[in-house]
Amino acid sequence: MMTDSRNYLMVAAIDFGTTYSGYSFSLRDEFLKNPLQIHTATWKTTCRLSTGEKTPTCLLLNKKREFVAFGYDAEDRWTDLILDKEQDDYYYFQRFKMNLHNNKNITSSMMLEDITGTKHLPAFDVFKLSIRFLVEHLLKMLDTRGKIVHNDEVQWVLTVPAIWTDKAKKFMRSCAEAAGIPANNLIVALEPEAASIFCQFLQTEKKDCSEPGFTVTAEGTEYMVVDLGGGTADITVHQKAANCHLKEKHRAMGNDCGGTSIDKRFLKLLEKIVGDTVMKSLKEESPLAYLDLVREFETVKRTVDNEKPKVTMSIPVVALEKLCQKVHKTDLESLINTSSYSKEIQLTYDKIRMNLDFFNKLFMPSINDVISLIKEIFRNKTLKDVTHMLLVGGFSDCKLMQKAVRQEFPEKRIIIPGEASLSVMKGAVLFGHRPHYITSRIMRRSYGVKTNLPWNEKKYDRKHYVVMEKEERCDNIFSLIVGKDDSVEAGMIVKKSFFTPYKHQDKMDIMVYVSEETIPEYVDDDRCTWLCTPTIEFEDTCEERRWVDVEFILGNTENGLKAVDRNSGKAISADFNLI
Repeated sequence: MMTDSRNYLMVAAIDFGTTYSGYSFSLRDEFLKNPLQIHTATWKTTCRLSTGEKTPTCLLLNKKREFVAFGYDAEDRWTDLILDKEQDDYYYFQRFKMNLHNNKNITSSMMLEDITGTKHLPAFDVFKLSIRFLVEHLLKMLDTRGKIVHNDEVQWVLTVPAIWTDKAKKFMRSCAEAAGIPANNLIVALEPEAASIFCQFLQTEKKDCSEPGFTVTAEGTEYMVVDLGGGTADITVHQKAANCHLKEKHRAMGNDCGGTSIDKRFLKLLEKIVGDTVMKSLKEESPLAYLDLVREFETVKRTVDNEKPKVTMSIPVVALEKLCQKVHKTDLESLINTSSYSKEIQLTYDKIRMNLDFFNKLFMPSINDVISLIKEIFRNKTLKDVTHMLLVGGFSDCKLMQKAVRQEFPEKRIIIPGEASLSVMKGAVLFGHRPHYITSRIMRRSYGVKTNLPWNEKKYDRKHYVVMEKEERCDNIFSLIVGKDDSVEAGMIVKKSFFTPYKHQDKMDIMVYVSEETIPEYVDDDRCTWLCTPTIEFEDTCEERRWVDVEFILGNTENGLKAVDRNSGKAISADFNLI
């Protein structure tokens, strides 16, 4: 629900990422004096992967499914449990956010498997407990600083990818509410929008690695926002409007080609060398070795020196040797030397050395996917005035990605903010203070309501023919509320009226559907999905048709409807994600 943040003492944003998560906040008075006075947590760890303002997205629970630790602390405790051989009594989850991407079967009962692949828990509980930790960590940190702020005095903001489905966004909100955030104190921010808002406040000279001449304050400036996170690439186009507002010029597009897609490619490479049985056994029987392998690749991936001819990284040789002997009756070095990668990879003691060009090829499918998405968007002729590209998110720090974007789009000015990996998290705080920065959005899908119309043999498919109260009608009609690619002003209202098809009907279900088609016909088409069913109940029934007037409130990150029974004046309201 969109609220006025001026009623709150503080705005706090939770950036729940695929690889790393964190929070940022600012008091209302601080925002009024200096919008960029935004605070973040400092996450301490003995692990060399520490990023300071964020902590790994991993959760540790005991056998009673109770919270034990999150982030670096969870990593370290899980390591100790493995060394003490006590891990079987615990659940360890990491990088689980991507389970919501392109998942058409998101429910409150869907399950997640832990790092071993042998234990499962409800996804709802895993997300809920993770968000609860971040909320409580912030409130406790404020308490130690002497700033007593209660939960209901905070405007909470939860970031989600713009390209996610409606159900995925609704799932995250439900988890946040279950974690203890009051529903009326929570708003959802779309990640590329948050990053775009943050960059409005940066001075041009502070944008590291950028071309000169980007003026974010100039009204009418059009630019692309390329949010490259751990899991997804999320791309949209904005235009700077009057009074520091922004308009979306192209619907958000993206895919699962974020930084972790490279990790998957590396693990697949090892699987081709040692076999899937060895890799599966490594994950299940030697989870510490598997965790070290993932950690090491994450470090090398972020710090690779493209001036050196080879890339060196440590691997869990002892664990891999043991499994190779068990499964293949030979050693790891022999498997590498007899593989098709023998000229590219060498084993030296507890390390593998890869030729730089070969290592960089692990990045190229992800980079090419991002480039293809950008090109697809630029094929829209209405975007001919877009002259700048803003690269944000952790994956935007990748030098190979930066080089590829510059080479493919030499006529564009490429901007990479100095705090690229924090742009979403800090921008979400600014959005929380002023939720109306974005004045219009482009709809990613078509939305409508299931209804029925008088039968027309020449117009409708026979399979939808029904008889209602002795009247021939066509059922399952997709009554359009708003179409895909339509530009919608924030808060725009669309009014529709529906009547009860049967006598003495005691309620009306308003069945809302979403479609990938621009002009959908029927709600049971393949590219159409049920979204939600708000219901209005009638206190008394009647012989005549009963009319219900419905207002759909559109254009916000979360949208809703209001329905009123004409006879009684009784009203209901419901919130649902439409972006």
